[in-house]
Amino acid sequence: MVRKHPGTDHDWQLARLRAEAAESGGRLAVRTSECLGPCGQANIVVVQPSGEGRRRGGRATWIGWVLGDDSTEDILTWATAGGPGVADPPPALALHFVPTPGEARSGICTRARGRRARR
Repeated sequence: MVRKHPGTDHDWQLARLRAEAAESGGRLAVRTSECLGPCGQANIVVVQPSGEGRRRGGRATWIGWVLGDDSTEDILTWATAGGPGVADPPPALALHFVPTPGEARSGICTRARGRRARR
């Protein structure tokens, strides 16, 4: 993505995500991919729910346009608070939610998928 977004410090972003994962005691993990598909919305970060989050109805949440420090920090804040199904995402981060490829093909977008399930 350096070619597409030369003003973004991709190395810092990845290092920041990995540092938080290393400090999480195994609660957070970082995996990278060359391309997840929606290139026009890069950088894409997918936040997976924890086991608890899945039990509460949380689903993988795709977040687009993660190009700055604020969105990276919002992702880390949300993930450390429990992530999808457990904690509500920061409001500014929720604006970055994008449909998964399956949702995009079907025309469905569940923008609230990352929100905490109501009991």
